[in-house]
Amino acid sequence: MPPTKAPDSLSFPVRRRCPFAPPPEYERLRAEEPVAKVRLPTGGTAWLVTRYDDVRTVLSGSAFSADGTRPGFPRLFPGQEQILQRPPFIRMDPPQHGFYRRMLIQEFTLKRVKTLRPGIQATVDRLLDELLARTPPVDLVDAFALPVPSLVICQLLGVPYDDHEYFQSQSRIAASGTSTAEQFASALGGLRAYMDELITRKQRNPGDDLLSKLVTEQLEPAGELRREDLLMMCLMLLHAGHETTANMISLGTMALLEHPDQLAALRSDPELLPDAIEELLRYLSIADFVTTRIAAEDTRLSGTEIRAGDGVIALLAAADWDPEVFGEPDRLDIHRGDRRHLAFGYGVHQCLGQNLARMELEIVFSTLFARIPTLRLAVPVDELSYKHGTLLYGVHELPVTW
Repeated sequence: MPPTKAPDSLSFPVRRRCPFAPPPEYERLRAEEPVAKVRLPTGGTAWLVTRYDDVRTVLSGSAFSADGTRPGFPRLFPGQEQILQRPPFIRMDPPQHGFYRRMLIQEFTLKRVKTLRPGIQATVDRLLDELLARTPPVDLVDAFALPVPSLVICQLLGVPYDDHEYFQSQSRIAASGTSTAEQFASALGGLRAYMDELITRKQRNPGDDLLSKLVTEQLEPAGELRREDLLMMCLMLLHAGHETTANMISLGTMALLEHPDQLAALRSDPELLPDAIEELLRYLSIADFVTTRIAAEDTRLSGTEIRAGDGVIALLAAADWDPEVFGEPDRLDIHRGDRRHLAFGYGVHQCLGQNLARMELEIVFSTLFARIPTLRLAVPVDELSYKHGTLLYGVHELPVTW
């Protein structure tokens, strides 16, 4: 069957039509044009990669670079070049990427993350106490899904939670696909100034948090870390640490409430929780197109020639719904037991905080549904407002009742 659209006629990003499913265009592309040229909102084009095996190849092979300073690197939103001029380490290739990642890895090992469990449990319990004291309906995003990971990452980094409204609002502007270049610049400038001042405070009075450790052990002149790189590293951790997990909490709650058979199975057998979380990560794939790359050399994917210097976007949601890998991918199945999903990326750039995210989700879902067994949505899913076109997919508000 010939393609229904010319390969270069599709504009990207593509809007989701169902809150629990990738855009339907991904299915057509995966079957007919697995490596397709698309137009970007900032001008120019990039290759869209939709098959599971091809996405893994892009994310793990040396033929594709994560270096955001390379000419032609895909810029999806206005103002993004301001970050890519001096990118965080996730937009670097080895060995530079490993140099920065090694400074952080010990804080996110499974052993280290397990020591945080009692504190996270206490946070979840307290927030649910406060939520249950209110008269429903209550916005689960504002009252629970966002505060849980925000409090956790603030404590880990050493960022005052009293400042959360400021950095969350500015992060939201910076990550929005609808912000102008001027709005992006203003938000980024404000965040940089905030973090710069916080670094100065840690230099004067260090604590036992991660930022203090980096300041005292790694920052020049005693260490090898430049101030600007530390600043961008911490901003990246602060944003990713609260935004990704918050979206997974809200969307994961929605998905389970909208699939009562799956929620009933989880309630009857709590041992299914780890598999349920992996399935929710695959099913929702909220970080769909954060994995942008640029071809470092001429190569071929699924028969398509990609030239050095071409931008590439490896779609995680398309890969995680590839029927060649996941049978009936459109079905949420907490018994699936398949952990090959790419929701955290793949290769050396795989998400540093995945152990922490998994534990937060385990604590949240086990506690939320146990303490509020009658929890239900107060608004139909098709009437909710979703984060279309942003780097991380989610729902703006989630009114619930019980």
